Amino acid sequence: MNSVSNLNKLYNIDDSQWLEETVKLIKNRQFKDLDLDNLIEELEDLGREKKNAVASLLEQVIRHLLLLQYWTSESDYNAVHWQEEIYTFRIQLRRRITTNLRNYLDSELDSIYKDALGFVKIKTQNSVTFPLECPYSLDQLLDIEWLPSLN
Repeated sequence: MNSVSNLNKLYNIDDSQWLEETVKLIKNRQFKDLDLDNLIEELEDLGREKKNAVASLLEQVIRHLLLLQYWTSESDYNAVHWQEEIYTFRIQLRRRITTNLRNYLDSELDSIYKDALGFVKIKTQNSVTFPLECPYSLDQLLDIEWLPSLN
């Protein structure tokens, strides 16, 4: 199968097989036979997925850091769990992060923080005053060893 129209039809039937055929064409340098429209869509989607994955992990780190640092009434029972979660999410981030994705996180830090803040406000039933702006730098958030001073 090497015509663009057949490859395009395959994409709508079996995207896994489409991917295999596309990879073969690229490896064989048969660029004229590529289904470029769907290939572009897939590459754009892959980029979005990577960005969403690291943003979600960073949001989890922020959530748990906020709970650890500011929800003092629950820290006796939950501090170790929150620290474990922070560590786990940082490991996952470390495994996925690239220079490009790090730059993306840096540019989206305010938005990611606001999402995390919304979560912790609900979790604590607005019983805790959290900073309106992110109190952590991206370097701190990604540092596997770093934890804030506890109140």
